[in-house]
Amino acid sequence: MQFELTDEQKMIQQTARDFADGVIKPRAKDLDQTGAFPSDIVKKLAELGFMGIMVPPEYGGSGLDTISYVLAMEEISSACASTGVIMSVNNSLVCDPLARFGSEEQKREFLTPLAKGEKLGCFALSEPNAGSDAARQQTTAAQDGDSFVINGTKNFITNGREADIAIVFAMTDKAKGHKGISTFIIPRDTKGFSVSRLEHKLGIRASSTAQFVLEDVRVDRRNMLANIGDGFKIAMSTLDGGRIGIASQALGIAKAAMEESVEFAKQREAFGQIIHNFEAIQWMVADMATRLDAARLLTLRAAYLKDRKARFSKEAAMAKLFAAEAAMWITTKAIQIHGGYGYTTDYPVERHFRDAKITEIYEGTSEIQRLVIATNIFKE
Repeated sequence: MQFELTDEQKMIQQTARDFADGVIKPRAKDLDQTGAFPSDIVKKLAELGFMGIMVPPEYGGSGLDTISYVLAMEEISSACASTGVIMSVNNSLVCDPLARFGSEEQKREFLTPLAKGEKLGCFALSEPNAGSDAARQQTTAAQDGDSFVINGTKNFITNGREADIAIVFAMTDKAKGHKGISTFIIPRDTKGFSVSRLEHKLGIRASSTAQFVLEDVRVDRRNMLANIGDGFKIAMSTLDGGRIGIASQALGIAKAAMEESVEFAKQREAFGQIIHNFEAIQWMVADMATRLDAARLLTLRAAYLKDRKARFSKEAAMAKLFAAEAAMWITTKAIQIHGGYGYTTDYPVERHFRDAKITEIYEGTSEIQRLVIATNIFKE
């Protein structure tokens, strides 16, 4: 593994940083407080090629590697974690499975507008009673001639309110358990498809989290992704890549919290001196920097393996686990360094603290990541 970024990767990182600092960061507080979806920002991300970073150019994407994706995600998320997860879901959970499992016709019809940012996607796997236990799908897809009729409820769907296209998982044969799950590409305007609920959340407030209801939603057989019964395999392999995206989001949140803490410590006075002179502050910042760097290296390693088409499930889980828990720790210490000010909305560290928590939960909780890591170790 090379520790030096290529010129192209450096350019992507700088482009993302400039956009994050100049366009997103000034609006992040307002987006968090109002919960308004940043549609104009998402449009500009698309113009930069960031909504389909790893998609080949022939399907409207930028054709870049996963390391470039990690670098861009960290910078965007450091300004606004809500914007970061909107970008992550479209790239990791929607474009990626379409690019890997989609037919040529599906790539032209669905992947291309998603990669260009002309449409937005979402990933509908979780259900009210099937979160971490994804094999307990209750949504059904009954075959009727050349189509399937889908009924069920999907929960906690990021981009759910705004998405034009949903990747939906449903049981085509309950008797087969997880081997009876299939995947469908469903346009949001399909009859019977509705958003029944929007969640009010602790953090990532400018990103919608919705519940779907599917009532006799009829989908053509040509809208099935890959083959009947391939759904669980598609879901698990997609989540491996998605965990790299969430690890990158956690890096961005942690980076922002640390930078805010360092700047505050350089200016705040107590007991007659600047507080960065105090050993207690120095040790917290040293531990912040160490955890952030370790998390970044784990994330880049997972991205490196993915780019080389090597096995990366364990490494992605390690990156997501460590980066998420590092983000939670770093944002907690950031509030401590800010003291009472850190507990107010006058400073952004409270937002970073709230945003960090979800990275320990979605796309597999920290407990699920430990299970994935241990399972892979015992298989070796």
